Amino acid sequence: QLQASGGGLVQAGGSLRLSCAASGFTFDDYNIGWFRQVPGKEREGVSCISSSEGSTYYAEFVKGRFTISSDNAKNTVYLQMNSLKPEDTAVYYCAAIRPLGRNWYLSRYTAGEYDYWGQGTLVTVSS
Repeated sequence: QLQASGGGLVQAGGSLRLSCAASGFTFDDYNIGWFRQVPGKEREGVSCISSSEGSTYYAEFVKGRFTISSDNAKNTVYLQMNSLKPEDTAVYYCAAIRPLGRNWYLSRYTAGEYDYWGQGTLVTVSS
C-alpha cells in the first residue's frame, strides 16, 4: 500500500513537499514514481527514484524545481516541489514498480507498468 500526503493550496512561486509512505511490500525491491493528472488528461510521469540505487529521474517540465528523495529507513519517498507554477496544479500520485525482470528505465514514466498506487493528493497552485 502507498499513502500519499502533503498536497494543498499554494501561491505561484511557493513550495510543497509531498510524502509517499509505503507498507505491505519490501520497499528496497521497488522503485517509486510520482505522477500527476488533471481532469481530461492522461496521467503523466513527474519523477522517479530507484530505491536500491538512489538514481533519480525528472520530467523536463520539473527539472530544476522538483527534487525526489527516499528515506529507506522510513519506507517513504518525498517530492520537494519548489517554484510552483499554476500549471503544476493536479492530483499527484505515487506508485511502486518492481524493476526485476523489466527494463524499468524505459518504462519509468509509463503509468500502466506500475504495480501499486497511492490514493493521490491534490496540489493547487494559484496565480
